[in-house]
Amino acid sequence: MNDDELPPDDRAVEAYLDLLRVRMPEDDYEMLLTVVDPVLRAIHEQGDQGVPTADFPLDGPQAQGLPQEIRDEAALVIATAVTGRLDNELVVLDIEETGPVRVVTDAVTASDPSRLTEIADYIRDRHRETEELRGIAAASDLPTDF
Repeated sequence: MNDDELPPDDRAVEAYLDLLRVRMPEDDYEMLLTVVDPVLRAIHEQGDQGVPTADFPLDGPQAQGLPQEIRDEAALVIATAVTGRLDNELVVLDIEETGPVRVVTDAVTASDPSRLTEIADYIRDRHRETEELRGIAAASDLPTDF
């Protein structure tokens, strides 16, 4: 999706992409676009129906071999498209069970240690639940790659 294909009411994404185009080397910017284009298209296709329910992992096939900086910027572009806000921040939480986890949130939450602790606790709980389900699936001879 080219910048001029964005709907006129999506000015926050357009502004953020313009800033990135100026700041990033051209090759990096093009790589970024290959990752965010499908997501932006899906969001725009949903229109007033809200954010699509599909998962858009930044470690999927289109993101293979991308530097972490480009993945981080892609997450911020997607967050801007979803929220319509330019104050999103990427925070790295150190979760003992999983290692570092990147989370995109608003600036207020990013600067609030107690909220970040709540988010980290939620991630820990979800990880534990997933591991329990994997154990049950393995004991039942079911696939565990969910």
